[in-house]
Amino acid sequence: MAARSHRSARRPGRRPALISAAVAAVAAVGLAASLVIAFGPDRDTGPEAAGKSGATPVAATTRTSAPPAGTPERKKPSATPSKSPSPSASKTTPSATPTTEPTPPTTAATGRSGSASGQLAGRIRPGIDYEGVATFYDAGTGDGACSFGASDDVMTAAMNTTDYEVSKACGAYVRVRAAGGAAVTVRITNECPSPCRPGQLDLSAEAFAKLAAPSRGEIPITWSLLSPAASDPLSIRYKTGSSQYWCGIQVLGHRNPVARLEVRSGGAWTPLPRTEYNYFLSEQGGGCGGALRITDIYGERLTVEGLTVRPDVVQRTGVQFAAR
Repeated sequence: MAARSHRSARRPGRRPALISAAVAAVAAVGLAASLVIAFGPDRDTGPEAAGKSGATPVAATTRTSAPPAGTPERKKPSATPSKSPSPSASKTTPSATPTTEPTPPTTAATGRSGSASGQLAGRIRPGIDYEGVATFYDAGTGDGACSFGASDDVMTAAMNTTDYEVSKACGAYVRVRAAGGAAVTVRITNECPSPCRPGQLDLSAEAFAKLAAPSRGEIPITWSLLSPAASDPLSIRYKTGSSQYWCGIQVLGHRNPVARLEVRSGGAWTPLPRTEYNYFLSEQGGGCGGALRITDIYGERLTVEGLTVRPDVVQRTGVQFAAR
């Protein structure tokens, strides 16, 4: 604000004529009033002052956008864990030998519109190298917690419980590399409970022998998800005891890990919950024997129709996920 000028009293000049006492009194009063006005407190009464009286500062607010709902967090297992004293024994789940259905049902595959980024993946994501250790166990008939049944394939492994992720790792192909450069591709068919640690793979004895001498017991490794170049069409199996009122559904021979299985019921697609023994359950019977929609971790969807509820029978389809 500009400095305000103060008025100063003007001293009257002398007059040769007589001045009455009344005139002198009036002059004194005027001088006093002038001094009060001149030396009184400053006041801003103009437009500028009026604008200042109504100003109220407001704190600035910065908005931060939240990440899109449902974006998956990319997690990497912990660094190489401490060595365990001995290889761990993985789960074994004996099951009846299934019957294979020779005639494929009517099938249809949706357009391949899925993202290649693996957005539906859990802990095991494509394009990431995981660190851990490899041990080995006697895989026996090749069956395990994934409930795939007996198999002649000996290049298999059990995944630690953390990365097994309630059977989400079942059927995944992983490339395992030892420090010396040796490598082997295995399929996850089993779960390795504690003392297996995050990042650890319990290989079949045959697979471990491809990497190191069995006498070593445990070796440091890195491993990553693999999408095989060649693969037969996938198959579907209904669990023993399934009917139109209750059913368990399993996907077999899938090239990429399965993220979701849905049944068509009442004109809508309904996702089924997944069990740790690798079946998707419809406990109220909805969709049992109807069309299925299977989605892999890359978002590709395959629709299978024409299946009937045939417990413990492997029914081949004519579809398979794309190689990534």
